[in-house]
Amino acid sequence: MERIEDILKIKKNLALSKKAVVNLLYTYGYINHKLNNVLKPFEISIQQFNVLRILRGQNGIPASLATIQERMINKMSNTTRLIDKLIKKDYVKKEVNERNKRKIDITITQDGLNFLDEIDHLIDRTENDIMSTLTHDETLELIRLLGKTRLIAN
Repeated sequence: MERIEDILKIKKNLALSKKAVVNLLYTYGYINHKLNNVLKPFEISIQQFNVLRILRGQNGIPASLATIQERMINKMSNTTRLIDKLIKKDYVKKEVNERNKRKIDITITQDGLNFLDEIDHLIDRTENDIMSTLTHDETLELIRLLGKTRLIAN
């Protein structure tokens, strides 16, 4: 297994905490690149895909912009811009909320659901490939450790 220092051509020894964080960031970039490559032929970003999955999970119940933003994996995403791009693809629609005219209801369209049905297996296969070097128990341990790291980081 190649060390992160060798991959990034770092000459000095890194502190253990820095080494762990650099590994996490490098691995995030690697996974993000892999998933974006799968989505690229469909002209959709991983953030747009995430919005579609959030809306599908609503089971037909409209979501507000705030709800989508709260559930995004990448909190730095410009959710308004992502929604507008998905509207242009006819994957999402937004309407003024009937009870509160200041709110916007966002829902996934049938085209959006069909699109997800089309690419879900590609994403699933890529995720399985990414994690294929880990055993089931190692994957569970990774999930546990990442969760523990997020508790400390908050």
